[in-house]
Amino acid sequence: MKQRTPGLGFVFLVVLLDVLGFGLLVPVGPTLIKQLQGGTAGDAATAVGWLGATYAAMQFLCSPLLGALSDRYGRRPLLLFSMFGSGVDYLAMTLVPSVPWFFVTRALNGLTGASVSVASAYIADITAPEKRAGAFGIIGAAFGVGFVVGPVVGGLLGDLDIRYPFYAAAGMTLLNGLYGLFLLPESLPPERRSKRAIRNPMAALAVLGQYPLALRLAGALFLVHTAQFALHATWALYTEHRYGWGKSDIGMSLGAVGLGAILVQGGLARRIVPKLGEARSLLVGLLIGIGAYLGYALSSAGWGIYATIAFASLGGIAGPSCQALITRTVRGDQQGAVQGSLTSVQNLANIVGPVLGASVFAWSIDKANAGVPPGSVYFVSAALAVGSFLVALWSLRGHGAAASGKP
Repeated sequence: MKQRTPGLGFVFLVVLLDVLGFGLLVPVGPTLIKQLQGGTAGDAATAVGWLGATYAAMQFLCSPLLGALSDRYGRRPLLLFSMFGSGVDYLAMTLVPSVPWFFVTRALNGLTGASVSVASAYIADITAPEKRAGAFGIIGAAFGVGFVVGPVVGGLLGDLDIRYPFYAAAGMTLLNGLYGLFLLPESLPPERRSKRAIRNPMAALAVLGQYPLALRLAGALFLVHTAQFALHATWALYTEHRYGWGKSDIGMSLGAVGLGAILVQGGLARRIVPKLGEARSLLVGLLIGIGAYLGYALSSAGWGIYATIAFASLGGIAGPSCQALITRTVRGDQQGAVQGSLTSVQNLANIVGPVLGASVFAWSIDKANAGVPPGSVYFVSAALAVGSFLVALWSLRGHGAAASGKP
């Protein structure tokens, strides 16, 4: 039988089905927490923040190991482990009777949920260095499609029954696993595999120390991801509180975010990044992100959110450009380890971001703080994005071809 050739289409579908499962839950997760827990929106925000931190902490501990194991044993088995593990977790979430059980399911999903980092290494395996920025845009486009369809459908299903989106997420993610089981080929041939696997997350992060540009850009990524996860943790509660949005409204807004990601990362990035260069694209994208957070904080009406989403989508050129810059400096047999390390950086941000965002949001809506703007949490995100831009600017100075994005 002829061996199937690895292609970006495989990676697109793997990530798409994974994100669809997650996206279905975004509009309804905070509402279910409120039902199970009772209390105020501030109380629910605190629980949502710590749930996100629990998931991220488990990913921090496990993602580098899975990435490094993929360098040793291949990408396919690790992707399958991740996909089936997430599907089982979503099924478990349909049965949780209380908030503490949510923490158990989030911890289990964090243990297995490393598919994006391994998928990134998969892309590095099959793509020439000069084409990786466009190829990494495929992941962004998959996230976009998932966030168009997932939150919209999740909001509509949630209006029927709060647990229906969890069943749908389980079905989508298990379908993802079956797709990988029968159709996903291996991308890393045996002769290119590493002989050693990294055993712990601290050792995995140490791999970045071998690549100075990657290490510095990882600092910029930490700050911008912290800003982003602060927004993710509070979006549903913030828009409900400030604009009176329901689950369907929240789903539609996230669908607009996904549509912007499709247009930019799935199409425009392939034209913009080669013209600007990867370094300039990264910096321009971060500047756009700063403006977007300020727009979310200052929008006094719901329509302003949609105008800001349209502007913010252009910042999507930053992520693929940063990924491409980093992969240029990394050896082929360490792509999985480095991608796992970058996922750990993202997970550290996902520990800090939701807790920070939820705390600021709860503080801003407390009746004792009547003079505090409700968008304070996004002013904090804007400040973090400014820090990310400054670190990226410093990182890219004096790195020659690697920083310019030229092969």
